[in-house]
Amino acid sequence: MRGFRRPGGLGRRAVVSPAGKAHPAKPGWDQAICGEFSPTKFDESLFSAVESRLADYLEASAVSARNLQAEKDAIKTLIGDISHQTKTPIANLLLYAQLLGEQPLPPQGRDCAAALERQAEKLKTLIEALVKTSRLENGILTFQPVVGPLAPMLEQAVAGLQPKADRKGITLTLLPTQAQARFDPKWTEEAVCNLLDNGVKYTPAGGAVTVSVTAYELFCRIDVTDTGMGLAEEEQAKVFQRFYRAPAARDGEGVGIGLYLVRQIAAGQGGYVKVSSQRGRGSTFSLFLPREGAAASERIFRN
Repeated sequence: MRGFRRPGGLGRRAVVSPAGKAHPAKPGWDQAICGEFSPTKFDESLFSAVESRLADYLEASAVSARNLQAEKDAIKTLIGDISHQTKTPIANLLLYAQLLGEQPLPPQGRDCAAALERQAEKLKTLIEALVKTSRLENGILTFQPVVGPLAPMLEQAVAGLQPKADRKGITLTLLPTQAQARFDPKWTEEAVCNLLDNGVKYTPAGGAVTVSVTAYELFCRIDVTDTGMGLAEEEQAKVFQRFYRAPAARDGEGVGIGLYLVRQIAAGQGGYVKVSSQRGRGSTFSLFLPREGAAASERIFRN
């Protein structure tokens, strides 16, 4: 039986430096993994053909990577332009709508001014959500997760939605927790605020929205439970899609991007989000965050 001989092009070879000193180079396989491989020996052998195909593949991959980076750079520039160019016009629309609403107008004119302000706010929210989503999808924004307690972040999120809940007559409750997780405080608060806003938005006056936390071995679960209209089973798989709105909610406020953003934020931190709901019985949106290193910190804290 013949022994197997490593092909010359994929073996270890010496590289001569500009000073004339030879030193070992990376093995060919290591060069291939790093995308640096190029064949040095050409003959009619099968291994030489494999080397040539591998070099072609790596060259095509490098070109694709450069094109992808160029596309990301173009998208980054476009997002910056959109954000910059629309910020001032939208701010002016809101300002003039508010000033118009303060003028002595007939009832019909006052209704038109209020509608103008609502639509300007909706446009502002849409632009901001699209910019955030695009930046997350293209890796322009990055997460910086750290191990820490969830309570301070949740308290800030609840405080931000408390005025809206009060105006609507909804009880907003945060249950006490000492759980810790590994998360980016800024972006996780954004996700929780979206879940809270969703709960308050679709819960009728006199209802309740409750936030609770359950710690498991590998994940920490944040539940946002409401007593709103609920979702049909066939709608639950679609609510995290971009721009999706349930048929019963299409006439209400919102643009259908908040839950999609929650999913992107959860996935970017190694977590996920799910929903449990029944039509007419409310919904529970659960945000799962990894607990890498959090369990040990909690044991130290308790001791």
